[in-house]
Amino acid sequence: MIPPKIRLITLLSSFLACSFCCGTAPAVQQQPRLVLQITIDGLRGDMPLRFMDALPPGGFRYFYENGIWFTNAYYQHSNTETIVGHATLATGAQPAEHGMIGNIWLDRESGQLHYNIEDAEYSVVGDKSFIDKKTEIDPTQRAARSEGRSARAIPCSTFSDELLLATAGQAKVFAVSVKDRGAVPLAGHGGKAFWFNKKSGEFISSTYYYDAYPGWVKSWNNEYKADKLLNTSWELSQPQARYMQADADDRSFEIDIKGFGRTFPHNYGDDRKYFYTFLTLSPVGDELTLDFVQTLIEQEQIGRDQVCDYLAVSFSSTDYVSHIFGPASLESEDNLYRLDRTLATLITEVDKVIGLDKTLIVLSADHGNPEAPEVMAQLGMQTRRMSPERVSTDEIMAGLQQKFGLGKELIELYYHPYIYLNHQVIADKGLDRQEVEFTIAEEMTKIPGIAAALSSSALQRQRFINSRFDQLVRNNFYQGRSGDIYIIQQPYHHLVSEETTPLAAMHGSPYNYDLFVPVVFAGNGIKAKTVSRLIHPVDIARTLANCLHIKPPSSADGSVLKEVCEENISD
Repeated sequence: MIPPKIRLITLLSSFLACSFCCGTAPAVQQQPRLVLQITIDGLRGDMPLRFMDALPPGGFRYFYENGIWFTNAYYQHSNTETIVGHATLATGAQPAEHGMIGNIWLDRESGQLHYNIEDAEYSVVGDKSFIDKKTEIDPTQRAARSEGRSARAIPCSTFSDELLLATAGQAKVFAVSVKDRGAVPLAGHGGKAFWFNKKSGEFISSTYYYDAYPGWVKSWNNEYKADKLLNTSWELSQPQARYMQADADDRSFEIDIKGFGRTFPHNYGDDRKYFYTFLTLSPVGDELTLDFVQTLIEQEQIGRDQVCDYLAVSFSSTDYVSHIFGPASLESEDNLYRLDRTLATLITEVDKVIGLDKTLIVLSADHGNPEAPEVMAQLGMQTRRMSPERVSTDEIMAGLQQKFGLGKELIELYYHPYIYLNHQVIADKGLDRQEVEFTIAEEMTKIPGIAAALSSSALQRQRFINSRFDQLVRNNFYQGRSGDIYIIQQPYHHLVSEETTPLAAMHGSPYNYDLFVPVVFAGNGIKAKTVSRLIHPVDIARTLANCLHIKPPSSADGSVLKEVCEENISD
């Protein structure tokens, strides 16, 4: 039986493909053969610019010297987590439209936590489990009850979907990442996604995409490239004295994951229970992703014909390293240097095989990252580490008991950033849900370290005024998935569950350090320029669609970046 997503594409007339390839000349210099979307997980907008003078040619310098670099790009949603940013980049829509409001949300029907892209109707190809329930670094996946993954939970189309529609299914569409949630949104509903298995060191996929792996994927996995790093270590790529963060090593808040250590060298060891996870906590995660992508480009003949293909690559190591050691660490700096070489290799490969003049590249990030609270405390800021389990104090519960005759019974779950109320208890007791929301929100703001608590009912009715958080949280609200009260901590207050692994630094807030990301367009005749006007990552999908003269994704909320499509074309 032909999957519905393929049936839909094949029913389109070949006229669409003809008009896409032969129609009105695009605004860029020529019709690209490839759109390459690079996402650096957790790359705050200032990070590559900070080290630019120390970087060799290629890599980030290629983008800086040859691309349009937007230096003032900020997300417009409050919950700056991985799936939220990747889905925003893919759809050009806010979470209020694309539905990915967090890595995890409460499924009201089942009463259980739901992992964003899990899909019980599918499984891992070959029935290999990719969810390591004992993993120490990616606790978000513990919520998943199904091993299947798909984009079906995203209710709107992506840029890659629209490219497939415009070419009557002739475009090749692939997305690759260490994280499943870094690949699936960008592959869209009609493309193919691969991600890294932390239990086997392989790149895997779901039966949503394949009944069986292509031969080249089997061959790549059978080479066991990750295993070649057994009993090796992550060592500094240059003398320590050359690093800006040379002295930022072995600090008290850094995390030693099962012997991986807080100082160089970080040994990968040979314990298969943790070995593959250790690789992703280092630049090796990105380097394995690159190796797989290079094979994909060659074996799938990406960019070899007149129909434009799409390849999304999401590099995850920057995020993992920041979580464990903090962005202002020796590890993060070395990771950035190694990432720079990974980018340079990818650019060189694309130029050799396809040609940069035939490739439209966009580089961005899914979110930024804060410094660790202890780093900011050294500057004199009031910071702290907080736990959601300890936020609901006895004093607050006593206040609720006095007003409603109930305390903890009113709350179904607090999974940051949302408090989910027990709607059944509230209804059974004849209470007004809005009043309960407002009361709990007001009480929450009395807790030291809590900046705001916003009621979903109030946000939907636009009853808040003069708060910088209102629109950000409203953009993050999706009916049926978002909770009843959105909690925001003070700046540089680390708020993470005690039930998950301790982290040196944690993104996810609506503050500028988490909203700020780079946006760079390069290749395909674009002329170099630095642009400082305010833009947003939702602009990317609409801009790509405009450059290719196809319709934008169904819920795209951004604007066309005129510098890319109109003003900076080579003579």
